[in-house]
Amino acid sequence: MGSPILPITNKLPSHSLLEQPSPSAMPASAFTSTMLLRGGEDDPTSSLLFKSSFEDDRAISQKPILPRALSYSAPTTATATTTATTSSSNCFYQQRRRRTASVNSLCPLSRGDNGRQSFGRDVGHAAAETFLLTRLSLKLLRYLGVGYRWITRFLALGCYSLLLFPGFLQVGYYYFFSSQVRRSIVYGDQPRNRLDLYLPKNSDGPKPVIAFVTGGAWIIGYKAWGCLLGQQLSERDIIVACIDYRNFPQGTMSDMVTDASQGISFVCKNIAEYGGDPDRIYLMGQSAGAHIAACTILEQAIKEGGEGESTSWSVSQIKAYLGLSGGYNLFNLVDYFHNRGLYRSIFLSIMEGEQSLRRFSPEVVVQDPNNRNAVSLLPPIILFHGTADYSIPSDASKNFAETLQGVGVKAESILYEGKTHTDLFLQDPMRGGTDKMFEDLLAIIHAGDADALAKDAVAPPRRRLVPEFMLQLARRVSPF
Repeated sequence: MGSPILPITNKLPSHSLLEQPSPSAMPASAFTSTMLLRGGEDDPTSSLLFKSSFEDDRAISQKPILPRALSYSAPTTATATTTATTSSSNCFYQQRRRRTASVNSLCPLSRGDNGRQSFGRDVGHAAAETFLLTRLSLKLLRYLGVGYRWITRFLALGCYSLLLFPGFLQVGYYYFFSSQVRRSIVYGDQPRNRLDLYLPKNSDGPKPVIAFVTGGAWIIGYKAWGCLLGQQLSERDIIVACIDYRNFPQGTMSDMVTDASQGISFVCKNIAEYGGDPDRIYLMGQSAGAHIAACTILEQAIKEGGEGESTSWSVSQIKAYLGLSGGYNLFNLVDYFHNRGLYRSIFLSIMEGEQSLRRFSPEVVVQDPNNRNAVSLLPPIILFHGTADYSIPSDASKNFAETLQGVGVKAESILYEGKTHTDLFLQDPMRGGTDKMFEDLLAIIHAGDADALAKDAVAPPRRRLVPEFMLQLARRVSPF
């Protein structure tokens, strides 16, 4: 039986990060990646078109985050009404989207009845997004064929989530109820082009900013995954912008890089309106998000190092790149992922074919002599990784840092003995108290700021969210 997903020709970027060698021919189904999307520009979600042998998919209808009256003001006179009726529908949608983004960015959260309505809309949007991701995951499993590795990992994921549920519940409450969180700010015209902002309570003076790209194996990434990090860093006077992006099969690696770049551009241009310091913006990613963010900043550097490329933000606006548990050389990871259940065929589909592995391997890209000018533009790069990480081995960060140092980039890898892929991002933060990675991150961001460092030194320990025995059990059953 053929693939249930109807592919179309993949759109490649107008430039290439590297000259690519001619790989061996592969079946088109192994790497065809761009999928047909449907849904209006005004719809924050989208759905895939599948063959008729599957159930009919209906586009998920979404209301805008703010009331229609706020996002678009209809003309009141009869003449204006006639004119508006005959205008282009595309202009209408574009105007409303731009207006929605502007109002959503500048208006505080509503209070009273409006606040409850806004909260209800946000819950509805999150539920719709979760439903969409679940549906895509199930269709993806049907497309791949359900193997024992996937079944066991999904069962393990269920147990892992149940054990950490007390922490997830508290973080979710903060995400939906805290006035310090600005949810689903629109930064572009594509599906999933939204970001969340986590703002400090203290508003005295501009704050450092982290533009954060979440992980999720390029398939289940979502901006809310960064809520715990956003909450804890905002408590230390740091603004965090969690950037959402299209996942596979909604998009492939080129789409993810494009979305991340647009999200970074939005942060660079608009963060001052939220009290952020445009001169202290850090780019950070975790797991797959670390890979996407690294590809994004390298692509931007190559654009700036070339001639005639138009850019909407500059690498010089990024004070440092911070990679957490990322992979940066796909040639070393494709077989490793295959053995762990992310099969070679689907991984190559995500990365747009074997011939694109070189383009999306930052460790390989920086070694190309043709990219020497671009590499010289890169900011300092700090890579965090646990030595007991079995999802992406810690050698991925160690080797990338050494390669960067070899081409003249200021880089280092910080390894944490015995820490797994999720220890650094979930278990340790939920444990409360202090943890080394968090303190190292604060020291980097607050370097040179004596007042911030003094506040960090006397800050109370973080609150425990999950009992220790449940954290230990979760660590044992974690599928990551």
